[in-house]
Amino acid sequence: MEYTQLGRSGLSVSRLCLGTMNFGPETSEADSHTIMDRAHEHGINFFDTADVYGWQRGEGITENIIGRWFAQGGERREKTVLATKLYGDMGDWPNEKRLSALHIRRAADASLRRLQTDYIDLFQMHHVDRDTPWDEIWEAFSVLRQQGKVIYFGSSNFAGWHIAQAQEAARSRHFLGLVSEQSIYNLVNRFVELEVLPAARHYGVGVIPWSPLGGGLLGGVLRKQREGGAVRGNAGRSLEALEKHRDAVEAYEKLSADLGEDPANVGLAWLLHQEGVTAPIIGPRTADQLDGSLRSTEIVLDAEVLAKLDELFPAPGPNGAKPAPEAYAW
Repeated sequence: MEYTQLGRSGLSVSRLCLGTMNFGPETSEADSHTIMDRAHEHGINFFDTADVYGWQRGEGITENIIGRWFAQGGERREKTVLATKLYGDMGDWPNEKRLSALHIRRAADASLRRLQTDYIDLFQMHHVDRDTPWDEIWEAFSVLRQQGKVIYFGSSNFAGWHIAQAQEAARSRHFLGLVSEQSIYNLVNRFVELEVLPAARHYGVGVIPWSPLGGGLLGGVLRKQREGGAVRGNAGRSLEALEKHRDAVEAYEKLSADLGEDPANVGLAWLLHQEGVTAPIIGPRTADQLDGSLRSTEIVLDAEVLAKLDELFPAPGPNGAKPAPEAYAW
C-alpha cells in the first residue's frame, strides 16, 4: 500500500480510504469486522464513517460496529486513522443537528462513546452550515483540540468558496483549519474540477472522493447485466444515469477490457491520477470486494488512456478540462 500526506498536514494515510457506510445496513457486524481486519492486512489505515451511518436516527449504528471492533484490541485503534462526521439529524430536538457549538460538543462526545476511543483523528463537517458563524465553529473545534478529543478537522460537500471562507476564518484565529474536503467525484461527475479542486489545492486541503464509481455506474454494470449478476444500476436514479451515459459506459468497459483491467479499478485509478486527490473512499460490502480494489493502486494510466477517458467523460464546462472561470468563459 502506498501512503500520502493528508493535505498539508503531516498525517500519513493510505491511498485508499475504507468507507463504512454499508456496515450495518448492507453488511453484518461480523463481516464488517472481517473487512476492517482485512483492510489492515492490506495496509489500509484510513477509515471513514459518520454519526448518521446506519440510517436509524440517533442510533449511530455504524460507529458502534467500529467501536466494538476497536474494543477487541490488537492495536486496531492505534493502526487506524479514524475519520467521522457530524451535521446530520441525530434526534427530535432542534440542537441535535448542524454545526452550532452546542451540537459540535455533544456530537463529538457521542461519537467518542460509540467508537470506544478517547480521540478522533479527523472530525469532518458533513455539510456546510450557512447559519452558523465560522467564528463559532472554529472556537468549538479549537476547544475539542485543546481537550485532546480531536486532532484534525475536515469538511464534506463544501463549495470552493466555502473552503475559502473556512480557511480565511481559521487563519484569522491562527488555527490550522481544514486539512481535507470530502466531495463526490468520479468520471461521470467532475463538477469539483471547476472550483472545489482549485480551492483545495490552493489551501493545501486534501480531497477525499466519495462515490468514486458513480453509484456502481463505473463498476462494470453492463458486463454484470449480461452475466446476470446483481448490480446497483438496475433501479431508480442509477437506472436513469445508466440510460443517460450508456454509450460512454459501454465504451469505458471496452477500454477497461482492452487494458485487461476491471472497470471499477480503472475508475479508482483515474482518481488516483488527479492532482490533489488523497484517497478515494471505497465501500466494500464483502472482503472479496475489498481485495479486488487493491489492484487500482497499481494501475498506471498513460496519457493516451487519460485522454480517451476525457473524451468519454468530458470535464464540466464547454472549454474542456479547465478550472472556473476558463471552463466556461475566457
